[in-house]
Amino acid sequence: MTTGIKAASFAAFVRVLSHLGFGQGLADAVQSHIHDMLWCAAALTMLVGNVIALTQVNLKRMLAYSSIAHTGYILLGVLAAGGSEAGYAPVFMYLLAYTIMNLGAFALLGMVSRRADLGTNLHDLSGLARKSPWLAFAMAVFLFSMAGIPPTAGFAAKYLLLSAAVQSGEILLTVIAVLCSAISVYYYLRVLVYMYMREPAGSGSMEPSHPAAAALTVAVMVVLTLQIGLLPSGAMELSKRAALKPAVSTQAAHP
Repeated sequence: MTTGIKAASFAAFVRVLSHLGFGQGLADAVQSHIHDMLWCAAALTMLVGNVIALTQVNLKRMLAYSSIAHTGYILLGVLAAGGSEAGYAPVFMYLLAYTIMNLGAFALLGMVSRRADLGTNLHDLSGLARKSPWLAFAMAVFLFSMAGIPPTAGFAAKYLLLSAAVQSGEILLTVIAVLCSAISVYYYLRVLVYMYMREPAGSGSMEPSHPAAAALTVAVMVVLTLQIGLLPSGAMELSKRAALKPAVSTQAAHP
């Protein structure tokens, strides 16, 4: 739900704003109000999401609250679309990267969790690198991507999005986004400390299972996360094509 619904809703959101002409000649008074509302929403979601995620010890809740912060980053891309050469392409690029890394992370947590959502606290992941090195590596890739650390899809997407924001003049909101990203680095990398630098927990610790479907999902998402990070041009081209569709539809409706 944190992944699919967000991706679909933002795709629809961009389409609606594009049809309304946001950033492309919409009446100044209306555009100003929309801009101010989106600006405040972006700043609040980035700040609130990251601060609350910082206090979580359960990984599923941490990722859920960090998803709020990612919504703010995406809104920043929406605000920047009208004033940058890339348009809405960085938004679709970020949605693609977000979907891949979040699906992979939640599929992995599904493999390590037990009934009643046990096994997903930080201490449950202690020593995971010794018990299941490939799961620890996969989680590290997803966390690096969410934090925007190269060479991952998250880094490529966030770099393009922030570049577009600077180009469009959204300097203050970009600074807020960078500071919030710095906060997120702490709670994402904290998980790596438990996986790689702590001794395995006692008898109550998790024993990862490896369902074929979940394992395949995690493996595919790891490959895509690294592939987009190392070679982002293909994903960016796909994002540009997706960003052009609303404009094409608008022109067809108003010849």
